[in-house]
Amino acid sequence: MLPNNRRYLSTFVLSLLSVITFADNRLTGTIIGTTQSVDYTNTSAPSTTVNTRENAFDGDLTTFFASWDRSFSWVGLDLGTPHVITRVAWSPRNDGQGPKRVNLGVFEGANREDFMDAVPIYIINENGVIGQLSSADVNCSRGFRYVRYVGPSDARCNIAEVEFYGHEGEGDDSNMFMIGGLPTVSIHTEGNVEPYDKITDIPSIISIIGDKGNNIIAQTGGTRERGNYSRTFPKRPYRIKFDSKQNVLDAPAKAKKWTLINNYGDKTLMRNLIAFHLSSVFEMPYTPYGTAVNVIMNGEYKGCYQLCDQIEVNKNRVNITEMKPTDNEGEALTGGYLIEVDAYAEDEISWFTSYNSTRVTIKSPDEDEITTEQSNYIRDFYSNMENNWRTYLDTNTFLRHFLVGELSGNTDTYWSVYMYKQRGEDKLYVGPVWDFDIAFENDNRTYPINNHTQWVYQYGSVEGYMRTLTTNIINDNTTKAQLIDIWDEARHNGIDEESLLAFVDDMSEQLQESQKLNFTRWDIINQYVHQNPRIYGSYQGEVNNVKNYLKERITWIDNKLGYTFVPRDPEPEPEPEPEPEPDPVDGIHSLRVNFDLPYQVYSMYGQLVSTNLNAVPDGVYVVRQGGVARKTIVRK
Repeated sequence: MLPNNRRYLSTFVLSLLSVITFADNRLTGTIIGTTQSVDYTNTSAPSTTVNTRENAFDGDLTTFFASWDRSFSWVGLDLGTPHVITRVAWSPRNDGQGPKRVNLGVFEGANREDFMDAVPIYIINENGVIGQLSSADVNCSRGFRYVRYVGPSDARCNIAEVEFYGHEGEGDDSNMFMIGGLPTVSIHTEGNVEPYDKITDIPSIISIIGDKGNNIIAQTGGTRERGNYSRTFPKRPYRIKFDSKQNVLDAPAKAKKWTLINNYGDKTLMRNLIAFHLSSVFEMPYTPYGTAVNVIMNGEYKGCYQLCDQIEVNKNRVNITEMKPTDNEGEALTGGYLIEVDAYAEDEISWFTSYNSTRVTIKSPDEDEITTEQSNYIRDFYSNMENNWRTYLDTNTFLRHFLVGELSGNTDTYWSVYMYKQRGEDKLYVGPVWDFDIAFENDNRTYPINNHTQWVYQYGSVEGYMRTLTTNIINDNTTKAQLIDIWDEARHNGIDEESLLAFVDDMSEQLQESQKLNFTRWDIINQYVHQNPRIYGSYQGEVNNVKNYLKERITWIDNKLGYTFVPRDPEPEPEPEPEPEPDPVDGIHSLRVNFDLPYQVYSMYGQLVSTNLNAVPDGVYVVRQGGVARKTIVRK
């Protein structure tokens, strides 16, 4: 251990080097942050005099700030006026756990004292070095009055020193920081309250940064938890709801409600996105929008999530007529309805049980607006569909939805099924596809899927009457032929080994930086979680499992359907259109005809008279070949 005078000299030299190296000055201001610290020498008792926030700015790498709260604790500066931050520096607490306690620490900037409008400006992605200032450039063009360092979860901050460098200025929003190269969702809730149930919306400011940092929206709204079983994981799923409709990233819909899927048990972090890709290839009428993002909650890194549509009635989501409470008779009563076959329906407010004991949640009309007449109508219609599916079910969407579920090996396909009914139509449509975290060979109850001889739905989790209904549909001669036609169409449109593996590889490349952050936050890559059938030892091992499964599954379905893939001949190049001869003085064309290609001969009155010039008498005609039509004289 260095003597005190040498330690202070070391700190002084490091600070001096920082000033020399960085173009901007080290910033000073009023120290702010978590007030209550912890006194480790007194059985970890709370304190306001020992290990306080002031230690993070005293220039001494041997002192440190440690908070009483284990998470969401922070230390920072009120700079007095906005400053553009160009560099940050940090040093961990000098103890055995210190280096790893800074990994995933987040630097934020804000212009509100409560940090509700804060956005990340940097995240530490490695362990620190005791007795040394580490530093990083900041890639954010906005100016901030308030800046802070937020310690990782369960770290009690434990930071020896924090420094900010920059220059005074308002800056602009032309270049914002994105974590891990992915769009970044930064949520700050009123009073730093973490969402705790599916009902209570915590008032929030929600910022979403995308387009390589060139675009940001920051709007008020609410945040709450979402999901059913996924809510039991340490990494919680969320629903965000803006106060007004927003265009988010490159999503087609302008809407208030969006979901943040946690993908906790899916160690590839992409299974839902692969399934959405399959849905697009199978040309489902609506495929939910989804993209990988990194999420910050009150300054703490939460992990890599999937930002996607809330399944709801919207012209760019489920495009059906939105009902009003007055739509209680005639054609108005017939739709539109959005429902979900749902094993968790009893936990909802608006739901029914079909005549065949299938539990179904009514998603639209909303639970606080639906009338008794509407509820009874959709219950009766759905029940009639189960018993008369040839009349009331749209088999085209059902079969496409079925093939997405079977190709992905999703044992939850008929545990939760979205369906919708349009006004004035006597058909129930199936879709969109949803919930694939245990698909693509990620369920120990069915692993290995391709060793089974039956379709996945036969031994998967099924609600109510769905297994019987599905069996009736796919064993029907007419729908069986339709199923093969849809599979053939998809096999020529992107359901092939080369295309699907290329998609997976592309997603893996996009997720590389973020998956490292995610599995630092959630150290589960070598643990069995949820329904994992095996441990593959690395992120790439998890991805390879999906790729190997897909290669086998395409062949499995070919064999199951008795289908042989026959490549189609490429479309022939169109023949060039014949060039007409120059116009003669009298306006009559002499047309050069390619007799190896079809053409039509018309009278001057526009009547088709022949497809062979040799079969018409002398006279003046109009000959059309390709896109060219010209007058011509026939003389024999």
